Amino acid sequence: MLPEVTHWLERRSSAAADWPVPRLLEAKRSGRASRVSVVLPALDEEPTVGDIVRTIRTELMDRYPLVDELVVVDSGSTDRTGEVAARAGARVVHRDDILPRIPALRGKGEVLWRSLLVTSGDIVCFVDADLREFSADFVSGILGPLLTDPSVQLVKAMYDRPLEIGDTVVPAGGGRVTELVARPLLNMYWPELAGFVQPLGGEYAVRRGLLERLPFPCGYGVETAMLVDSLQSVGLDAMAQVDVGVRRHSHQDEAGLGRMAGEIWQAVLERLHRDGRVRKGAGGLNTVFAQFERDEEGFRVSSHDVAAHERPPMITIPEYRNRTALAG
Repeated sequence: MLPEVTHWLERRSSAAADWPVPRLLEAKRSGRASRVSVVLPALDEEPTVGDIVRTIRTELMDRYPLVDELVVVDSGSTDRTGEVAARAGARVVHRDDILPRIPALRGKGEVLWRSLLVTSGDIVCFVDADLREFSADFVSGILGPLLTDPSVQLVKAMYDRPLEIGDTVVPAGGGRVTELVARPLLNMYWPELAGFVQPLGGEYAVRRGLLERLPFPCGYGVETAMLVDSLQSVGLDAMAQVDVGVRRHSHQDEAGLGRMAGEIWQAVLERLHRDGRVRKGAGGLNTVFAQFERDEEGFRVSSHDVAAHERPPMITIPEYRNRTALAG
């Protein structure tokens, strides 16, 4: 590991217990840029989204006014996700109602990008909507460094991530794409980022001034891209991570993980090409994945288009600039 990464780990790693909410509330009240928005991107998360919203609302809005707005962005749920989230205390916005002149694309990154148009926080905190046994520490922990140190721009949560299949629990088996795809790529091409324990984790907080300058891959490459682009924009010392304990959530099957890996690879290759480290082939990338499953007649092939589109920095969107100007 690079010496600067070892130094960064000592300087910029902490635990949620290091950031008690009363201390953060005091820092927030005295800070210049301290309005906080929490965004939950959601797709068919009826079983879990209500508990997450209720916990944030009760612990970090009603008991302590640390969070100023709580928004669930629904990307087309077919269950009662929106209704459950609203009843629990969130403002629910449908993805397709945000910036309607630009047709929405599938993917998590698309939802995160659009959320900048319907939130007003100086700090935006993203939390996945499928977490079980959720604790408010997931939010207050990652807000800690941002509210107390103006030089910090981005904070990722780190945690144990067990793989739970029925009654079987593999204590550290939940980060399969992290260990097999994202971590090797980051170690090889951006070793400065090797100290991030959960580079693909969906819980992180970022200053709006940085977020609005970043391009957003529409799919699962968004977290990898955000780390790489933030490193290049603000430098490693402006980034931090906070241990929030254990993250329990739903898991995709292996075919879904394969498609996720393909989108991450595309985000990485786009940045390597952008920085002149690899040349883009004349024919481009084949983004149609062939995958196989066995039925009574043998192996059956299915094809999935995993083309990973990217959205430009939000600051380049006229509607966003106009909204920001009016707010100012």
